Amino acid sequence: MEERAKICEGSQVPAVELEIEGEEAGERLDVFLARRVPELSRARAKVLIETGEVRVDGRRVKKSYALAAGDRVTLETPPSLADFHAAPDSSLALEVLLETDSYVVVDKQAGVPSHPLREGELGTLAGALVARYPEMRGVGYRKREPGILHRLDSGTSGLMLAARNQQAFDQLRRMLRAGEIEKKYLARCVGVVPAPMIIDTPIATDPRDRRKVRVSTDPREVKRLGAQSARTEVLSSTQAEHGSLVELRANNARRHQIRVHLASIGHPLLGDSLYGGPPLDHHLLHATSLRVGTLSITTSIWNYATSAPKIAAPKE
Repeated sequence: MEERAKICEGSQVPAVELEIEGEEAGERLDVFLARRVPELSRARAKVLIETGEVRVDGRRVKKSYALAAGDRVTLETPPSLADFHAAPDSSLALEVLLETDSYVVVDKQAGVPSHPLREGELGTLAGALVARYPEMRGVGYRKREPGILHRLDSGTSGLMLAARNQQAFDQLRRMLRAGEIEKKYLARCVGVVPAPMIIDTPIATDPRDRRKVRVSTDPREVKRLGAQSARTEVLSSTQAEHGSLVELRANNARRHQIRVHLASIGHPLLGDSLYGGPPLDHHLLHATSLRVGTLSITTSIWNYATSAPKIAAPKE
């Protein structure tokens, strides 16, 4: 299925346009939208259809409309996640490596989401943070991300930085954007990864599967998809069971940046089946160190760096 992002006249919000292929013919419009747009529930899709925010070939239709091959579905205002305060959750262990009056550095475990997707959701790092540091409530980019300066995917483990007040958050955010906060990672990858090298290719949400991002090198595609610049430095690589153990630096890493950059050169992460890696419980990526100004924080030894994952050897 083809999906194109365009800018609506008079707006800076990109509309989403989807073209229906043969195998999708006959599917209800509301069911289709809920399936193809991860942030959109079926109930929310119904509301958008009824208010005219969704059009099929430029016209309003009912939620039960049966799609036909070749139909073009336009979502004028792509949904953003509703904002709400993260629910405090003291039941989740929070490993604090550094605590100051202004910020904390914590070591997130693999499998723990950085923030909730639904109001009242428990088991997130955000909930654990606000339970221990209630002053973080309302600090940061969004209510559901109290104090959090940068996210890690649920499957990624390692260091995260969170501010305890808005003044500290604003200062750390400026440092982050200026590249003054250094972030390094360890990854276990398929194959022999060459090093040192730099992967400097823009990335954008994959129009065929919005769970993913993809690299975009064609200037027309970069413009059409709104691809953003992304730079990943491969610092070192050593041979390990099933592939390589790789050290990387990505100071301003975007969503899935390291994962898709490594997959784009033929070396997906072990465990990253979304990007072509052999399956595990989670992908093997760990945020090992943060340097904030002159202060450097490093995690303890990452067990996946030395132990062999329980998988079959990837096919050559």
